Amino acid sequence: EELVSQCIGRNEGRLTDSGALSINTGEFTGRCPKDRYLVKDAISADTVDWNSFNQPMEEKQFDLIFHQVTAYLHQLPEIWVRDSYACADPAYRLNLRVITETPAMSLFAYNMFLRPEDEGFKPTWHILAAPGLKLDPVQCGVRQPNAVIISLKHQLILLAGTGYTGEIKKSVFSVLNYLLPFQ
Repeated sequence: EELVSQCIGRNEGRLTDSGALSINTGEFTGRCPKDRYLVKDAISADTVDWNSFNQPMEEKQFDLIFHQVTAYLHQLPEIWVRDSYACADPAYRLNLRVITETPAMSLFAYNMFLRPEDEGFKPTWHILAAPGLKLDPVQCGVRQPNAVIISLKHQLILLAGTGYTGEIKKSVFSVLNYLLPFQ
């Protein structure tokens, strides 16, 4: 309820006639698969099928964008942090910490993923979502000012320039699609 109130108060969404929260995701109302990148590093270089939907990104580009995203989030007056996990079976569980600039994205993670019940939760993956950050495509080596970047080595997902919350879900599913066959 608190996150819904915050979304409404920040003009991120409104309640519909049925009482559901309708979110304004901004410019993007769906996924942008051509703007999703995987960092090509020692872990992924020979284990990912590089193609039009598994686009490689160099580590130096990732580092640049990581620093831009963290600097952007650091300067905000408030951020939302949500601990959760994907996969109910503990043998395959992916512990997630979602850090975002919007309560709408935190609410999405709350609804999408399972919630830890114990006090000893330790995240293994982090998602940093900065929908208000527009990247410089030339400087960052991306197609547009928005990007979703997955680093298997750093166990980190970066979202920049898009408020479409489904990018969080799809990124986690992409990580699981990579990890689970090995397990």
